[in-house]
Amino acid sequence: MTQIPPPAEELRLLDAELSWLDARRTQLLGRRAWLVAQLHRSAQVPQPPGAPFAPGSASGPVAPGAAGPFAPRPEASAPGVQNLLLLLGGALLTVAAVAFTLVSWGDLGIAGRAVVLGVVTAAALAVPVPLLRRGLRSTAETVAGLGLALTVLDAYALHAVALADTDGTGYAAVASAVLAAVWAAYGLGLARVAGPGLRLPVPAALGAAQLPLLLAAVAADALPYGITTALLVTAALDTGVALRVSGLTVRVVAATGAYGLGGWGVLAAGWLSWTATGPSAAARAAALLLFAAAIALTAAWRAPTPGLALGLAVAGGALTVPALAGVPRVVLPDSWAVPVHLVFGMALLAALRVPRIPAPVREGLGWASGGVQTLAVVWTLPMVAVALAGPLGWVGSVWEGAPPHPGFVGSGEVPWPADAVAAPVVLVMVAALLPSVVREATWRPRALEVGLGLGWAAVVLVPAVFELPYAVALVLLAVTTAALSALKRIVPVVLAVVTSVSLAFTSLASEPATLTVLAFLTALFALGARRPLPAAVALAYATAFAGAAGASLGLASEWIALPVLLVPVAAALLAPRLPDATGLAVEITGGVAALVAVALAVTDVPVLALVLALCGVIATGTALRPDRRPARYVATALFVLAAWVRLAGWEVTVPEAYTLPVSVPLLLFGLLLRHGDPRMSSWTAYAPGLSVTLVPSLVTAWDDTHWQRPLLLGTAALAVTLVGARHRLQAPLALGGSVLVLVTLHELAPYLVQVAGLMPRWVPPALAGLVLLALGATYEQRLRNVRKVRDALGRMD
Repeated sequence: MTQIPPPAEELRLLDAELSWLDARRTQLLGRRAWLVAQLHRSAQVPQPPGAPFAPGSASGPVAPGAAGPFAPRPEASAPGVQNLLLLLGGALLTVAAVAFTLVSWGDLGIAGRAVVLGVVTAAALAVPVPLLRRGLRSTAETVAGLGLALTVLDAYALHAVALADTDGTGYAAVASAVLAAVWAAYGLGLARVAGPGLRLPVPAALGAAQLPLLLAAVAADALPYGITTALLVTAALDTGVALRVSGLTVRVVAATGAYGLGGWGVLAAGWLSWTATGPSAAARAAALLLFAAAIALTAAWRAPTPGLALGLAVAGGALTVPALAGVPRVVLPDSWAVPVHLVFGMALLAALRVPRIPAPVREGLGWASGGVQTLAVVWTLPMVAVALAGPLGWVGSVWEGAPPHPGFVGSGEVPWPADAVAAPVVLVMVAALLPSVVREATWRPRALEVGLGLGWAAVVLVPAVFELPYAVALVLLAVTTAALSALKRIVPVVLAVVTSVSLAFTSLASEPATLTVLAFLTALFALGARRPLPAAVALAYATAFAGAAGASLGLASEWIALPVLLVPVAAALLAPRLPDATGLAVEITGGVAALVAVALAVTDVPVLALVLALCGVIATGTALRPDRRPARYVATALFVLAAWVRLAGWEVTVPEAYTLPVSVPLLLFGLLLRHGDPRMSSWTAYAPGLSVTLVPSLVTAWDDTHWQRPLLLGTAALAVTLVGARHRLQAPLALGGSVLVLVTLHELAPYLVQVAGLMPRWVPPALAGLVLLALGATYEQRLRNVRKVRDALGRMD
């Protein structure tokens, strides 16, 4: 049995083993560093030819061509260099063949020409077979490319010598078809004869196959329909190749041809459909668009990835709509072009109920239908904007009389487009379809809201588009507003507010209509006053109704402010009884109404003073609420403004008349604040109120030549100083004393000037010197006195 040592002995053994390992590691690292240094020195010392070993080298000399540890790395791989050389060689041979064909061709007879071209082309096409069998694939690819280029030269030479009288475009069509067939057969034949074939011939054949149909259509002087057909047929063939062939290169070439030629074909077919003026032309263009849509949908059905299938299905659906709508669009009036397209766009949704269609294709058709519907709705938006904003024109011509229909705005008519009559139809169609299509629980509420918005937009358009009578239009908008506000959800309520604004501006054409509509809107939104938005809108319309009622009674604009003030009163009374958010909205709206009243009264000073005072009363009532205590400052400011306006109206120029109404409330506020908080500084409590009166009065008294103002100001300053000394308050003592000293100096200044004029010029310097000597002699005592004064002031409040 194995003897296990005790833990202390085992720990000692482990520590010894670890120490030995550390020492061995240090030894190996030292040896490695020495070897690295030797290699560096051997790389820097040039070796003589034939030297078996480099001086100081631990290994042997580096073999020629071998990549040593310090040899520069190659910048190109061997296959890359090989392919580049083969490509350059093939290009040079092709250039030489072209030069021979174009320059030296005329020096040979017919037999010589045939022999040269036949031999060279046959050799170039035959050489790749043995090359492939020996594994020289890249060389075979280059030679085969040269052979393909020679076949093009053969075709050109044949036309130049034997078929010069034939049409060049037609010959090019036939030649490209023949070359495509020959190249494809050549590539497939090589694969059977020499094993794995070449990558170039078959893709080159597919590239050449893009030309025959297009060139044939051009050669036959086909109409744009024929050329477009050639493009689309070629794209269809490319699509089939891309879906069925497994080779990557061939699929890339085929997909490029399908997208390129198919895109040009779709643009041409769309242009033909747009410019078609008769059913026959529209039908031919529609057939082309349907053919393009069939290509896209077939490719989507067989697409290898869901993303590709989705994109192709969207394209196919988008092409199907104008194809089916092309003929009806030409037959029907222009105003129904958009609804016709919308109908066929909605018809695409039928594919969603066919389970045999792959899911990505169905989804793509659904997206295509949604895109058509979105474009149709966007087409209506400018007309909806005009219908909503058009009534704003009545602001400049209020109560001029009801127009024949809402299409008239102010003194001019809204320029409606000729196809505006179809806009409500489009909106109603989309609004009716959307909720029935979206059935998911998450998206259905949003779909219902969008459908409601589209239906609302249709109703807004109806009065102006169909030129309804003015009264009927007002009733329709009023009913719409009431219906939306009854839904009590945020989106319908917002739509109701927008409709009510349009209704209110539309009613400005007639005085009875204005009063009736504003009263109706005030009552309607007051029914939902428990919510912030309806409550604020109700007060806004109440403000407008008060102004309109005052104007209807013949009141001047400044006196209309008084009935407008009833709205802030109502807001102050209702706000405490409503929820917090609603109450805040009501108070803000009431404040805006008060500003409107002030703006109306600004032209008459006495009325303005009255309005400001009434606003102050409203603010005072609001400040009685515990949560609205800061409103007292607003009330005070309003009362002060009212007093100032009234004084300005009386042409009072005495500053104390303006400052005392401010100082007294401020001092009362300060007194109340210090009563509630005895630790408050007198500067915070009393300095604002004292400064408002003392400072302007002092400035005015400085230029006053009479004795009454300085006497009264000095008396007031003395009283303030005594009160401050009595109650040991810093602010009254400092402010009152400063004003008292300045007033005294102002009053004694003339006499001091007279005394200074009687004294000799040496007296002031002498007096200054004596003062300085006295101060210097008693400097320490003066410092103690200053400290005592500072401490005394510091003990005050």
